[in-house]
Amino acid sequence: MTPERLRISLVLAASTGGIGRHVASVAARLLRRGHQVEIWCPAGTARAQDFANLGLPVRPLRGLGRVQTDVLHAHGYKAGAWATAVAAVRRTPVVVTWHNAVLGSGPGPNAARLLQRVVARGADLTLGASTDLVLTAERLGARAARLGPVAAPALPPAATSREEQRARWQAGADDVVVLTVSRLAPQKNLPMVLDIAAALRDEPRFRFVVAGGGPLHSELAARIDTDRSAVQLVGPQHDIAALLGAADLALLTSTWEARALVAQEALRAGLPLVSTRVGGISELVGDAARLVELDDVAAAVAELRGLAANPAARHELAAAGLRRAVTWPDEDQVVDDLLTAYAQVRLSAWHST
Repeated sequence: MTPERLRISLVLAASTGGIGRHVASVAARLLRRGHQVEIWCPAGTARAQDFANLGLPVRPLRGLGRVQTDVLHAHGYKAGAWATAVAAVRRTPVVVTWHNAVLGSGPGPNAARLLQRVVARGADLTLGASTDLVLTAERLGARAARLGPVAAPALPPAATSREEQRARWQAGADDVVVLTVSRLAPQKNLPMVLDIAAALRDEPRFRFVVAGGGPLHSELAARIDTDRSAVQLVGPQHDIAALLGAADLALLTSTWEARALVAQEALRAGLPLVSTRVGGISELVGDAARLVELDDVAAAVAELRGLAANPAARHELAAAGLRRAVTWPDEDQVVDDLLTAYAQVRLSAWHST
């Protein structure tokens, strides 16, 4: 039987990172399966994610009230607020994927949690990228909530050799390059990277590379100058496969993550990972990474030292990462899951009319 051809509207707010990459992956695969797909987002998001090259309509988020579609799929609770408001008028089935938690306290986070509650109760189905997000949605009154896996898009082959990339970092063959790929934003907790680097300042074999851009660049650069630690801020990078191939260890220090794309990329590349035990990281990596508590600099330093001194342990952890990675849903399986979700919410909407 030929699958029904759906009109699918993907909705997202500001995104320069992983959420936009996920939407691009989903959109391209839905399009290849014969569905009619459009993306609604701010102009800045469309430019940052290069959505124009996907071969589908990209429309301004402010015009979402004019949407004609079979299902609205919003990514993030801010986009979810737009989608659920439109659906309340147009009676369109809505799926909202939650990719991030609301962190901190004060007026801003409190307002965000209120918006989360509205979106959870307004969506027909909430998909959480990690179990803690699903539990939060249920606690806030979601009509239905379950896990919705998010796969890191496959990286293109490295355009730069390991030797050439390490030469750019001025890293010798015996140096231990610790790589962090991250937006320079508060959630990524990059001061912890600098604390770790400062603790290892007297061990010159360690070199830290932080790839990514963001609002904290100047603050981090000033701290690095003050500490005189071996940390390079190399800015946004496109050849992520080359970075992973040239590094010896990966370091993730976030205060919270769901299914961190960089963690997936590191394990797929056979790069041993040391990460904070936050959000959905444990359920993502299992025992295939070394996990430390948030802001436990001493524990992270001990893990890095131990792995640096023991090539066999690095090899074993890399092999465990590769084994773990093959258990994750790939991009096509993620789309299979979404099409099942779309069918469920459309059937529910049909029965309720």
